Amino acid sequence: MARKVRLKLGEILVSWKAVDEQQVQAALSAAKGTGKRIGEVLVEKGACKAEDVAKALGTQFGMEFLNLERAEDSNRVDRGLIPEDIARKHCILALGKVNGRLKLLIHDPMDLEMLDMLRFRLGDLETAIASRRQIQEFLDGGAGGKDPLKKEQSLVTDSVDVTVDRSVDSTVDRSVDKSVDLDSASEAPIIRLVNRIIIEAVKGRASDIHVEPMKDGVILRYRVDGACFVRDKLPKRMQGALLARLKLMAGVNIAERRVPQDGRIKFTVDGTAIDFRVSSCPIVHGESIVLRILRPDSVRIGLVNLGFEQDNLDIFNRIIRRPTGIFLVTGPTGSGKTTTLYSALDTLNRPDRKIITAEDPVEYNFKGINQVQVREAIGLSFSKILKSMLRMAPNIILVGEIRDREVADVAIQAALTGHLVFSTLHTNDAPSAITRLIDMGVKPFLVASSIQAVMAQRLTRVLCDKCKVVDPNPDPKTLGLVGLEAADVAKGCIMKAVGCPHCDKSGYRGRKAIFEMMIMNTELRDLAFQRAPVSRLRQAAIRSGMRSLVADGRIKIMKGVTTPEEIASYAQIEGFKPSEARG
Repeated sequence: MARKVRLKLGEILVSWKAVDEQQVQAALSAAKGTGKRIGEVLVEKGACKAEDVAKALGTQFGMEFLNLERAEDSNRVDRGLIPEDIARKHCILALGKVNGRLKLLIHDPMDLEMLDMLRFRLGDLETAIASRRQIQEFLDGGAGGKDPLKKEQSLVTDSVDVTVDRSVDSTVDRSVDKSVDLDSASEAPIIRLVNRIIIEAVKGRASDIHVEPMKDGVILRYRVDGACFVRDKLPKRMQGALLARLKLMAGVNIAERRVPQDGRIKFTVDGTAIDFRVSSCPIVHGESIVLRILRPDSVRIGLVNLGFEQDNLDIFNRIIRRPTGIFLVTGPTGSGKTTTLYSALDTLNRPDRKIITAEDPVEYNFKGINQVQVREAIGLSFSKILKSMLRMAPNIILVGEIRDREVADVAIQAALTGHLVFSTLHTNDAPSAITRLIDMGVKPFLVASSIQAVMAQRLTRVLCDKCKVVDPNPDPKTLGLVGLEAADVAKGCIMKAVGCPHCDKSGYRGRKAIFEMMIMNTELRDLAFQRAPVSRLRQAAIRSGMRSLVADGRIKIMKGVTTPEEIASYAQIEGFKPSEARG
């Protein structure tokens, strides 16, 4: 079946005898290079009326034409269906609803960008056409349009202050960053929405932004001080535009929805450039996207502010200044390992030291440090980067993570050939790092000879200084989990979380780490060589002075820095039975 050919605007006007062929050709010539359309030029030259062009466009695109100077047409306008600012900005009017869909009166059916934006903001649409002049006059009060249009109440595209499960309004300064004009009429609503989400999360001290499509909407969550909470539930119709905008900003393929992708965003808030590491993953109802907020000041807070007790800080400073060997930091994802190692590099970064890092991904950029991004897709792996590093005569090497035997072998080779190597490992405690390396296939004598120290850590929330109070009756079971007794309560130093506007009613503000520092000595090296189990390594480490995670946490509890509940959620004493709880 032959496809129906759409007539050109000029041909339609000529067939109506509204213009002649000569006028059309003159208009076509005048329109070239100006960006104007032939209809605009014909009206400007007085060849025909704007209403003739609008009617011809209606014929061309199969749209109903309205003449607002006729009462029967102007009376069809429903001035309460759309906000005034939308109507005036786009020069449109609402004509009611047809089969549940809003019908709009527009003047330019070829402005596809405007139509897409309106569909995003107002839902599915049907359209009719009138001349721009008549629509504008109606908006300005002529042709029966004297009553003002209904003001917009609260659209999520103009503000994220919609129904929330837990607001961060008390801690967020909503002043707009000078580098991002969120209320600019030239920016699409989805751009303003994404900008507001990002700025609110940064000012609300969030570490992550989670965008999670569900069956009936899109859940927006922030992670603050390690705890996630729901910030908002966005309408399902926004899902496509929201995800596309985030992926576009991150520089990933917006058309690819089947495989995970990773990207980065640079965004300025209050004059500070903030990096965001963006990860997308296909899920049942769309793509889940997480933005990890990488604040440049978070790795320059200083070693003292990380949460070290003085004795562990002295040991840490001695270790990172050794000329050779491997120093490992262990813990689960989100335990602050990268921050600790970067803080160490920031301390050691001097002109007389060459520092090279291999990272996946590079999260923070440091002046004076050679940082290499792992790219497995092109064969640029940790092991290849490390082998290349050894030919560049570095003093200090940082390996983002030891994931397999090949990387471990090269890191050990670097340590044994006169380099100081920092790296991370995913184990629950410090002694487990030794057995983990041996389980990877690394020879025990190499582990015993190359490892200088292993430090495990966790991040715990810090009590809000403005609202914390002494807990007169702490839960005995929780005390037992962290190794505290009733006698400790009598000292009056165990605090509890209360909640105030300063901490957004959570009772906590900020985080500090608890540490477990294991220094390799002769006994531990012998045990590693013998492939001793973790339990024997732990006993030997404690005999040599290692303080466990829970013991370090007890110090912070007794200082009123955090609570027994918080420490117990990350570390507990072994062999505790609830029936043994005192109280």
